[in-house]
Formats: sequence, C-alpha cells, structure tokens
Amino acid sequence: FCYNNEESNCAKYGRLYRWPAAVGKSEEECGYGFTCGLSGMVRGVCPEGWLLPDTTEWSKLFTAVGGKYEAGDILKSQTGWNDYNGTSGNGTDTFGFSAFPAGFRLDNGKFPNEGINALFWSATEYDSDDAHGMDLDYGSEKAYLNDYYKDNAFSVRCLKDDP
Repeated sequence: FCYNNEESNCAKYGRLYRWPAAVGKSEEECGYGFTCGLSGMVRGVCPEGWLLPDTTEWSKLFTAVGGKYEAGDILKSQTGWNDYNGTSGNGTDTFGFSAFPAGFRLDNGKFPNEGINALFWSATEYDSDDAHGMDLDYGSEKAYLNDYYKDNAFSVRCLKDDP
C-alpha cells in the first residue's frame, strides 16, 4: 500500500505491507488467525542478498546506537516529524538510518499517523494474530519493540545478508 493510497507517498516513504506479505507468505499461510512458525532467516519482500530483521536484529541495532532509550532519536530522520508539545519530533539521524514518519495502514483501510510514527515489521511472529514490529514515535527518543495485528500495514527495512 501507499499511505492514503497516493502513489506520491510511496515515492516519499516506500510501501506499507501487511505482515504476511512482509515475510513473503500468503494471508492463508501467515495472516491474521494463522500461525506460520517461521524459522531461520526470512527474506520476505527484501531483494536478493537482504533479509527482514527479526527482533534480535532490531535489538542489536538499538544496542549499536546507544540503547533503546536513545535509539529513537538517533534513527529518526532530521525532517518530516511533527512537533510534540512545542518540541521538534525530528531525530539526529546520526547513523544515516533516516526513518521517515510514514504512518501506517489499519486493517479497516484507514491511514493514521503520518508525521507521528514510523513502524517497521520484524520477521518475528508473536502469535496467530500478531507479529513484532519496531516503532519510532515523534514524542519519544526511545525505540520500541511491540506486537501488532498482522492485518496492519507497516514499512519494512531490510538487513544486508552477511553470511
């Protein structure tokens, strides 16, 4: 999906994927209500030579940039984030991760939170209804790992497969 179903938003933010599509499976295999039990490295929608990070890899990224309490500020882009209580929601983008606040798509087809959140899927399933994702928020310097409905559509970031 493109945010608000506008192709220009795909050029700006990239596409948004439901979790089954992000991990390269069908709704019947891994969608809401189905447990697919993935194992090993997951390529999913990532190009050849790249992988969809799992929660362990997201946690390693947080550690590498100074910890989860600082990671949000460090991974967010320097522009595009809404202000929060009079303070800029933009990040420092110290490592060039450049997370833009693409918002997401709900299972009902609505598109909330442009300028407020950047949500990225992980390759880690939580249960038959949920999978883990990484969340950056305009009002926080922290990076979060939470579980979300598989029917929502989030961004993805691919990790170079370094065998």
